[in-house]
Amino acid sequence: MSNRNYSVTEILQVQACTHCLGCAAVCPAVCGSLDGKLSADYRLKTLDRLLKTRTGFWGKLFGKKELTEDELRAFSETVFRCTLCGSCRQMCPSGIDLTQLWHALRRDLVASDAYPEKIDMIRENLDSSHNVFGEDNEERADWVEDIPDAPDHNYIKDRAEVVYFTGCVSSFFPLAQQIPTALVDILDAARIDVTLLGEDEWCCGFPMLAAGLRDRLDDHIAHNIEAVRAKESRHVVFACPSCYQMWREHYPRDFEIYHVTQYLEQLVSKGQLQLEAVDLPVTYHDPCDLGRGSREYEAPRRLISAIPGVRLVEMVHNRENCLCCGGGGNLEMFDSDLSGEIAKAKIDEAMATGAKAVVTACQQCVRVMTTYVRRNNIEFDVMDIVQLVQKALSS
Repeated sequence: MSNRNYSVTEILQVQACTHCLGCAAVCPAVCGSLDGKLSADYRLKTLDRLLKTRTGFWGKLFGKKELTEDELRAFSETVFRCTLCGSCRQMCPSGIDLTQLWHALRRDLVASDAYPEKIDMIRENLDSSHNVFGEDNEERADWVEDIPDAPDHNYIKDRAEVVYFTGCVSSFFPLAQQIPTALVDILDAARIDVTLLGEDEWCCGFPMLAAGLRDRLDDHIAHNIEAVRAKESRHVVFACPSCYQMWREHYPRDFEIYHVTQYLEQLVSKGQLQLEAVDLPVTYHDPCDLGRGSREYEAPRRLISAIPGVRLVEMVHNRENCLCCGGGGNLEMFDSDLSGEIAKAKIDEAMATGAKAVVTACQQCVRVMTTYVRRNNIEFDVMDIVQLVQKALSS
């Protein structure tokens, strides 16, 4: 075991924590579980101990004993019960990049053979099927079959101006497949030359970071870049904020990339999309990876406001302070009950606005919130912003 998984800056940042406990107050996992061991404060204290015991000099200087195998595994359980939502990083008065630290810590625990068994399933699925769910990747575009009168090319062209990178959740989860079908309907209405990658689309790699599998990322990046290049496309559009953030931060800038809210807002402002009135009061949930992750708060709001008749009512916690829905960080795989508790807090806050629907801009958020609403027989609509725009399409 060593500290090679951490940069010098990250190691120094561990020492910068003032233990103010502000991170615990905003942590959705702590609030949902009432377990202080899920807080960033506890994690940093234990990580500090871990780092100091790995070198003889620091171990002798501080008199620290190494974590036993059982202690390390117990610590690992707390590390992976986290949505990686970035709330702790957002509020940290010391400016510690906690999200990057959590990625490094997960890599460390995987390298130390102290990680949940489901990490092996994620690794095997990505290696064998190129998607996080282990589905047949040839079926990535099968959702097109649900589109009445779909074109003969099924949205898979040899060449196109725009690639719509669908993402694993929308490709394979029936509950989320209404999002891509709505989006291609909108792009058709705007006369956009768009193609899918189909089976040539591989997972963007975001689940690898969350699983501590950073070493497997490069092959996926290289493959996806080449797949888009083969289409001779100039633009790549994502309805998934995690895919968008992944391309924004880890992929070479060979193409112009847009989250779908940014792209559709441009189409509306240019007059390429004509929208009719929809009489609906809504509230908007900022996806963690689009908001705190990519700092995009206004494009979705401008797009909602461009639809006549739609009235936006903000939640108490919005923009950088938005509460996580419980769907990030692979948490559902590690602790589905905790994910459900976090979703409950989100839906309770959304319903308290008096809105008839919560609109978001992430298929995972849609899936998690819809699952909670349905399981608890709650009469409240959950939709992606793409579905809302589709409702407003001029006939």
